[in-house]
Amino acid sequence: MDEDKLYSFVMRGELTKVALNVSGVVSKHSSSESLVQDYIKSLSLDLLDDECVNTAKEMATVYTAIAAFENMVRKFVVKILLEHKGENWWDECVSDKIKKFAETRKKEEEKIKWHTQRGDSMINYIEFGDLVSIMQQNFELFEVYIVSIDWARQIIQTLERSRNVIMHSGELGRKDIERIGTNIRDWISQVGG
Repeated sequence: MDEDKLYSFVMRGELTKVALNVSGVVSKHSSSESLVQDYIKSLSLDLLDDECVNTAKEMATVYTAIAAFENMVRKFVVKILLEHKGENWWDECVSDKIKKFAETRKKEEEKIKWHTQRGDSMINYIEFGDLVSIMQQNFELFEVYIVSIDWARQIIQTLERSRNVIMHSGELGRKDIERIGTNIRDWISQVGG
C-alpha cells in the first residue's frame, strides 16, 4: 500500500472516530473507549509512525469542523429549496451541469458495490463549491440569509481549500485553523445553525 493510500485509510478511521464522538453517536459514558481501541487495533495505528499519527489526529479535528460545516450548508440549501419549491427542488432549482456531475458521480460510485455510497440525496454527490452555485441560481430564496453571494462564495472557497489540504495529507498552520473557525462563526452568526 503506498503512503498516500495508507494515510487516507488511517485518516478515514480517525475521522470516523472523531465524528462518532463529536456527533454523540458514542457517548462519553458508553463503550467509546472500547470502540476507539477496536479502531486502533483494526487500523494498525501502533505500526505507524507516532509523529505522523499525531499530526493526522490534529488535522482530523480540523476536518471534523469543516465536514460538519459542509453538511450544515447542504442541509440549509435543501431546507430552503424544499420549503419554497417542494419535493421537485432538485429538478427545478439545480443547473443541468451540476445535475449531470452528480448523476455521473453517483453512477460511478454505484459500480463499487462493496463500498458505502454517499447517500440517497443527489446533493450528497455535488462538490462543496456547487452549493454556492445553487444558491446563486436561486438567490431570491437565499438573499435574506446570505445577503451576498460573494460573501458565501468566499467562506465556502476558503473552507474547501483547507479541507483539500487536509484530505491530501497536508497540515494546516495555526492561522489557517483560526481562519476556519472565524469563517464558521461568521456563517452561523449570519445564517444560523
